[in-house]
Amino acid sequence: MKKRNFYIYITPLFLILSVFYLIPILDVFKYSFTDIRLGENQYSFTFSSYFSVFSDLNFWIMLKTTLLFVFLSIIIQIFLGILIAALIDEGEKRNLKGTLILRTVVLIAWVIPGVIIGIIWKLFLTEANYGIFNYYLMLIFGHSFPFLSSQKLAIYSIIVANVWRGTAFSMIMQYGGIKQIPYELYEAAGIDGASGIKKFFYITLPQLKPMIFINTVLVTIYTFNTFDMIMALTGGGPGRSTEVISLNIYDTIFGKLNLSRGSVLAVILFFINLIISIFYYKMVISKGGVEND
Repeated sequence: MKKRNFYIYITPLFLILSVFYLIPILDVFKYSFTDIRLGENQYSFTFSSYFSVFSDLNFWIMLKTTLLFVFLSIIIQIFLGILIAALIDEGEKRNLKGTLILRTVVLIAWVIPGVIIGIIWKLFLTEANYGIFNYYLMLIFGHSFPFLSSQKLAIYSIIVANVWRGTAFSMIMQYGGIKQIPYELYEAAGIDGASGIKKFFYITLPQLKPMIFINTVLVTIYTFNTFDMIMALTGGGPGRSTEVISLNIYDTIFGKLNLSRGSVLAVILFFINLIISIFYYKMVISKGGVEND
């Protein structure tokens, strides 16, 4: 009876996941082995799109750009998330008035749509007369900086914008993790004469390992799929210096109407996310990070 009830309860969830996730994923895999174009129903099965992608030098350059964007975004975002969460927690313990304001300001970035964030940062970083940062840099240094027009600087500009947006998510997760740490651990460490820094490194960080792992996996997947903010901020330029895989998928399917090539890129992105998630899991399990904590 219990087993039958289990299947009754799980069937609606399985149907929803199948309609909105499983079936579209299977369609993407199918279309990647065809020559289909968006809006057309006729197609034939072929491996030509895979050969075209892997033999394209621009794809490997784009992959390198994507990995740099994701790696730096993750490292900085999680570091700032932990730092801000710890500061907010400490501020609450000391009843500091600015704690609520800090938490609110950080959360604002998370609720703003990616396109709007791209537009906001474009106003800050552009070299045009209305560029906010360059206006003050002109007053100080006498010249502007090509944050968005330089191929060397543009990639770091989108990383800064993405970190500003995503730090709130990491902060929320780490803040929740900190609140789950027993206060008795800090009291015992205080009795032993441990400083605040030692408490952070020997109590807070070890206790946060499971949350950091989950945060890293989610942020990795989310960052790999980010394209709306980049599209609004640089459009993948200058040249193709800020073109990541997710943005190229959007442009290939909806701009060039090449559904087969876009599906190949989506499949590649899917396996990159899958491999990295498995790697994170194996790495943490091998160190006893999740199971033992």
